[in-house]
Amino acid sequence: MPPEPAPTPARRAVSPLDHHIEAVTGHDIDTLWAYRDRGVLDEPHAHLVDRHRELARSQTGVTFYLRLLGRLSSGEFDVDDALFTRIDRTVDQLEEATDARDAAARKVLAALEPIEAAAAASMPDAEPLSTDDQAALLVIAGGAKLYAHLLTGRMSVTAASGTRIPRAKLQRLEDAGLVVRDTGHPVHAGQPVALTDAGRAALFAARRTPTTQTPKVPARPGTSPSTPAQRR
Repeated sequence: MPPEPAPTPARRAVSPLDHHIEAVTGHDIDTLWAYRDRGVLDEPHAHLVDRHRELARSQTGVTFYLRLLGRLSSGEFDVDDALFTRIDRTVDQLEEATDARDAAARKVLAALEPIEAAAAASMPDAEPLSTDDQAALLVIAGGAKLYAHLLTGRMSVTAASGTRIPRAKLQRLEDAGLVVRDTGHPVHAGQPVALTDAGRAALFAARRTPTTQTPKVPARPGTSPSTPAQRR
């Protein structure tokens, strides 16, 4: 019989909790992952994305063994003792992968709890960020510095992307506690500008849509959501 195919490299897969995460945070999964890599997220959301990445990797394992089991039962191979041995081994591997997936899903739900609680306690009349402020904070999240021209003394903010931010806008964001400058550097050499924790939270919450959706517990392969999982 041909050798078993090796599992594919870990990558983001559609997890059983993707829709619930998107409803709670107001952002799609790809955006959450991108924000995590750019350092935009506050600690609770960064923790959530890290747990979701673990869930995605474990879901990839479940998908792999499901497909392998389907291939083994497709009629492609001779029905003999060797096939039965491979099927038994694959079922055991699928059960282990499903246990790992379920454990990762529970960690994701636990990471969601404080975010949902904070959303429920948030002030409904809080002033949202303007579109311009959102754009400025996103640019600063990618790296920015405040410079003073050596001859004229005129100050300007230049982002790593090359985008310029008006000094007045930077001052307003500083006054609001959303960004902070590293004053340990001289302005003629460039003072690094970064988001504060409040800035990250405000940026992330800018488009968030609250929800009261109840999370669904992932169902084991071959069972309905209402059917308890049976161990062999």
